[in-house]
Amino acid sequence: MLQNVLRRSFPAVLIVFAQSFALAQDDLPAWNQWRGPDRSAVINGPAWPRSLNEETLNRSWRVELPPSYSGPVLSDRAVFVTGTENKENEVVYAFDRKTGEELWRTEWAGAMSVPFFAAANGSWIRATPVYDGSSLYVAGIRDVLVSLNAETGEEQWRVDFMKELGTPLPQFGFASSPLLDGHFLYVQAAASLIKLDKETGKIVWRALKEEGDLSDSAFSSPTMATLSGKRQLLVQTRQRLVGVDPETGEVLWEQKVPSFRGMNILTPVPFEDGVFTSSYQNKSWLYKISKTEDRFVTKEEWSNNAQGYMSTPVVIDGFAYLHLQNQRLTCIDLRTGERKWTSEPYGKYCSLVANKDLILALDERGILLLIQANPNEFELIDERTVSDQETWAHLAVSGADLVVRELNAVSMFQWEAEN
Repeated sequence: MLQNVLRRSFPAVLIVFAQSFALAQDDLPAWNQWRGPDRSAVINGPAWPRSLNEETLNRSWRVELPPSYSGPVLSDRAVFVTGTENKENEVVYAFDRKTGEELWRTEWAGAMSVPFFAAANGSWIRATPVYDGSSLYVAGIRDVLVSLNAETGEEQWRVDFMKELGTPLPQFGFASSPLLDGHFLYVQAAASLIKLDKETGKIVWRALKEEGDLSDSAFSSPTMATLSGKRQLLVQTRQRLVGVDPETGEVLWEQKVPSFRGMNILTPVPFEDGVFTSSYQNKSWLYKISKTEDRFVTKEEWSNNAQGYMSTPVVIDGFAYLHLQNQRLTCIDLRTGERKWTSEPYGKYCSLVANKDLILALDERGILLLIQANPNEFELIDERTVSDQETWAHLAVSGADLVVRELNAVSMFQWEAEN
């Protein structure tokens, strides 16, 4: 349903490229939420050039902004980004996708100071918004969810979870990115998992309520998958990996995931009838989900010593390409758990996007890597510094457009066909 809505919203051609880069409407789904339309960060666009030089990958515009960690999202016309201004207000912007011209901006009072290690990089808005073809849904750091008219920026509704549910402000703020699925939004907020009607903001159900030390911010983001024939929400809390019925909120199964101080950060990755996850200062696991006559059962299929951190892997041909806590990249065979290779160190964090057999990896130093998806060896094709600022926000890719959210700016890059 979402795909059909998106297709009706887009013109047949976004930008005219050289012949080898002509894009049909069906080839250009918008990067409309965290890790793209299906949250896999794997796209099916035209083949990327095998170079990152300035003739191949050209920056068409750049706009300076207040700081943010949340990734950009795109419509056919606009780039939507957020920021925290003067440590007081949260700001949402829409920029023309072709020119970078500001189309609108909306702001509200909303800021806080996060504790411990997280404060070292700043207390900025964290969650990536969601675009559904007409509305933009933005998670503010103070546990609020705001619906905006995507054409005008006008506020349509707002849910303040602290007021609505009587919950405390989470120490690290609203860090999990909302999930759009049909007519509903799913958020990890108010120390729980919540389903909302996207038209009204009305809460449909609330599940996975946490208390005590576990009621702090959820870092991971939910996703949708079909496991053992059952469509379900995959949710990683601070200590648990859980399958939830999206209709009722019923917990179908759960599996404890060891973590250091509850830092289960990456988005769980479905693979066949299993789920891959990895946690800080621990290990990586694949849990197989099966169904008996009356219940679902989880089983650890394998584990290995790869210690994930904040980056969620991309999966190509059954292999997960993952950035680790020790700043290296690794390739894991998801069927066996075997680590195929481990690279030299890069940045502290990488956001990953794959297209066919190529991977783009943007690390927090502003360095963009182009990697061959090769399970036999680490194969770096090219690299380029695209920002002299930190780039913690997730890279967004749609068609021939690459959007980089720098700490204090947003830049639009475009693949061009090589002569």
